[in-house]
Amino acid sequence: MTSRQRVLQALNHQQPDRVPVDLGGTFVTGLHCSVVAALRDHFKLRPQPVKVHEPYQMLGYVDEDLKQAMGVDVEGVVPNNTIFGFPSEDYKPWRAPWGQELLVPRQFNVRPDADGHLLIFPAGDKSAPPSGMMPKTGFFFDSIIRQPPIDDDHLNVEDNLEEFAPLDEANLKRIVDGVRAAAAGPGERARLICTPGTALGDIALVPAPGLRYPKGIRDIEEWYCSTASRREYVREIFDRQTDIAIANLRAINQACGQLIDIAVLCGTDFGTQASQFCSDQTLRDLWLPYYKRMNDWIHANTAWKTFKHSCGAVSGFIDTFIDAGFDILNPVQCSATGMDPRKLKERWGDRITFWGGGIDTQRVFPFGTPDEVRAQVLERLEIFSPGGGYIFNTIHNIQAKTPVQNIIAMLDAINEFNGALV
Repeated sequence: MTSRQRVLQALNHQQPDRVPVDLGGTFVTGLHCSVVAALRDHFKLRPQPVKVHEPYQMLGYVDEDLKQAMGVDVEGVVPNNTIFGFPSEDYKPWRAPWGQELLVPRQFNVRPDADGHLLIFPAGDKSAPPSGMMPKTGFFFDSIIRQPPIDDDHLNVEDNLEEFAPLDEANLKRIVDGVRAAAAGPGERARLICTPGTALGDIALVPAPGLRYPKGIRDIEEWYCSTASRREYVREIFDRQTDIAIANLRAINQACGQLIDIAVLCGTDFGTQASQFCSDQTLRDLWLPYYKRMNDWIHANTAWKTFKHSCGAVSGFIDTFIDAGFDILNPVQCSATGMDPRKLKERWGDRITFWGGGIDTQRVFPFGTPDEVRAQVLERLEIFSPGGGYIFNTIHNIQAKTPVQNIIAMLDAINEFNGALV
């Protein structure tokens, strides 16, 4: 099987020849730039500075030689514009606080504050208030909340839609070029696209770190409260945003739809470590109608499978995700309450594809031994892989300071398991 055939068979809940692997295909299945460098060193690949394609989480671009070394089956196409509102292009050298020589987008502009924390600016504009901060001992950025005063009598939905717009010709061309390059690449991998504008209430986007002077409801706590106290306002945002999203999906499909296999629609988190952010009834009332509109359009007009990301304890929402039309659930946070992998597979394994869950990135991966990593990876593969419906990935991105020997133990365990399947 080619990688693409392998992934598509798994997505259709059929047993492929090997368990497919995604490492680096999306903004939630990626590798911190320091991890990319460590893996390149381990595999003795050509020395080169790592490109940071997603500066919010400081995710590094995975070049073809490293994809081959890790055995990945997915080729991702991510939006050209970063979360900080500038494009991933015209790279320049930059030395990270932890000493790594990197390549960052030209408009990646930072400066330290009085305490030594690193500030980053929306659209690279240093005349605007900073929209993100990397703690001086940190490895990625957090958003800075810039909430203007809220006047409930004059709230304007347009203010919370400013960052969502129909694709212009230049941005559509960048997406189409990326998809075509992925399809023409040497790996014969499944093609995945992170679709623009489809994330409803994604808490990483609510503060609008890419806007110079955001308006509307931009404080995270205020947003969560608004899903209860200003529900009609939020509903109107979602309704308008869905119209824009479907127009963008239509344009992408017309240009290159037959080359796309998977669409990442939404990274909105609905779970905490131990519970849910809202009730299932609220999810069905406020989010499901708009998710369903997007999913229904995709399934009526394309062959794409749709991907829903939500961290945390979301077992109580899986039936709703399925009813909304999602084909894939990520990252499958098995350490959260109610997320036992055997129960997940037994109850929903024939109706939704689990994409992730392969290794606990909070405890075992960063702090365990290689033997502990191997044991957990083999156990998760034995649970999730039978009958297809599973793509291996870690639980969210591989973080900085994850020991490279543990990453190699994970890769070796995948190869060990897949060797036993052949």
